Amino acid sequence: MERPLFPDEYFMKEALKEARKAYELKEVPVGAVIVNGDRIIARAHNMTQQLVDVTAHAEMIAITSAANFLGAKYLTGCTLFVTLEPCVMCAAALKWAQVDRVCFGASDPREGFSRTSLSILHVKTALDSGIMEEESSLLLKQFFLERRDLKS
Repeated sequence: MERPLFPDEYFMKEALKEARKAYELKEVPVGAVIVNGDRIIARAHNMTQQLVDVTAHAEMIAITSAANFLGAKYLTGCTLFVTLEPCVMCAAALKWAQVDRVCFGASDPREGFSRTSLSILHVKTALDSGIMEEESSLLLKQFFLERRDLKS
């Protein structure tokens, strides 16, 4: 297998840029990029408030964007970098899209797919977690602290 030009942290930093866009829009700050080879083919951030759509998670938007870019429904040869562990809905979509690899920053013990006993991802999908976990977690904590302060 050919060695990638960029380390995982490079792409996770790009996902964090997307998460910051969501933060500015007062969306839960989750960002995602999908990479094919060493090229980013899709960028997305949460847009559930903006689109008034509970399915408008960063991962879902990125999957659609990448499929449109490739002109194919399967994303074999692609890696998803996302700042927060995907939920069950997004993990199932990643399974159907047949993404080769999923890399996430912060774990989500409440809503993350790994909290289930089911093996949701495609059997051939590699999983890497904890990439830039501190940066991803910090942005989420800051967002929810601000929301709590606004409610007080």
